[in-house]
Amino acid sequence: MIRIALVLSLVSTLHAGVSLDIDAFGKSLGGWKAKGKEACDYDLSGSQYRTYKPEITPTPDGGIFASVRIDNRRGWLASDDHAVLEVTVDKNGAIVSAQSNLALQGRTISSDVIRTTGTVGGAVPGVGAAVKIGADLTADLSSKLLREKVVEPGRVNFPAAVRHNYNLLFQAIRTDDGTPPKAPETPAKAPEPAGKAPETPAKPAESPAKAPEPAGEPKKEEAPQEPAKPGAAKLEIKPVGQTLEIKK
Repeated sequence: MIRIALVLSLVSTLHAGVSLDIDAFGKSLGGWKAKGKEACDYDLSGSQYRTYKPEITPTPDGGIFASVRIDNRRGWLASDDHAVLEVTVDKNGAIVSAQSNLALQGRTISSDVIRTTGTVGGAVPGVGAAVKIGADLTADLSSKLLREKVVEPGRVNFPAAVRHNYNLLFQAIRTDDGTPPKAPETPAKAPEPAGKAPETPAKPAESPAKAPEPAGEPKKEEAPQEPAKPGAAKLEIKPVGQTLEIKK
């Protein structure tokens, strides 16, 4: 009995960090009421889809792993297509990775494992990482579906249905206090120490002042030129070999 109690306490500790509100997830899809199968039926872009209750398992680091089955209901004369959405959440409620597989009557399309770190997901923190993963997951599935030359509306829209479930699943994640995970706050700038005067911008260097002239030495002044006297002869200089003429 002691061992059983110890194991149960350990399991409760593993689940204490993060959980998934399955009732909230089903309510966002319209409610778990499809023929007693614990599934939700809904319409997206004119096509019929069905989502089953997710399977939840704990991860070694205290997070959870959720697996969701989604059906594309093609009608009475055609077999349904199936998709599986797999999401890993860490103990803080942040999505670590996501992947999806589509089974289209003999053809299987698998997305890459989209992570918060690496070349596909990009290193984006908090809620931005969840948005980035969902966008990359949808783009990867859509591009691979396009290569298969699929034209049926329900199948073409299947990646969008997977993204729809991914978004609602993220909104149903709960932390240990029962609230959705919060985005990390941006650290505030540290205040400057009290008493420290704000730094003022340095003034541009002034040009050095002109050194004063030594005392005792009078400033040399140029002698004024005497004005030409009226009537004086004007001397005109010509090159060598020519006669000089004096004008009066």
